[in-house]
Amino acid sequence: MAVTVLAWLVEGSWPACVDAARRHADDAEDVVLLHVSGGEEPGVAHGAFAGLLGRGGHDPGARVAELGADSAGRLLDAAAERLGRPCVRRERQGRAEREVVRAAEEADLLVVARDGDRARLGPHSLGPAARFVVDHAPCAVLLVWPAPAPGLETMPPPPPSPPPHGPRPPHAPRPPQPPQSSESPHTPRH
Repeated sequence: MAVTVLAWLVEGSWPACVDAARRHADDAEDVVLLHVSGGEEPGVAHGAFAGLLGRGGHDPGARVAELGADSAGRLLDAAAERLGRPCVRRERQGRAEREVVRAAEEADLLVVARDGDRARLGPHSLGPAARFVVDHAPCAVLLVWPAPAPGLETMPPPPPSPPPHGPRPPHAPRPPQPPQSSESPHTPRH
């Protein structure tokens, strides 16, 4: 069975994913270039048009869908050219993070670009979509920086040291409590 390397292509970071796929896939491995379109843009354009202008005029929803498909096709073409070897080009519609996880079911390695804070190292370098994919991908994931990685000086500081005696272990006995009165608040007094 051939190994498959899947590269998730997103506008602005796709070159780093293509370069990593080229470096990590040998000649016997399949490379799949994946782009996901949200699919909601034509509906949003139609809704805005209908809400603002009513039923008259030309609805832009179909044109927005056409422009989106054309843009995705150009991105996949540019990525295939940069890859410089045979590959499969795949376009999906839907919520990007969920479509990527579904596509990764057929992959051995998924290449994902960091989509969050690019100025410093740490967990904020992953945005919500990439975080979801990393947490849910059913295959190995290679995270790449879309540009040179920030320096180690941008790493968050370590957490503070625990108090000198350390935290109380969960099984430690509680400190003694003063004895309770034998009288219950429900016991009548005589």
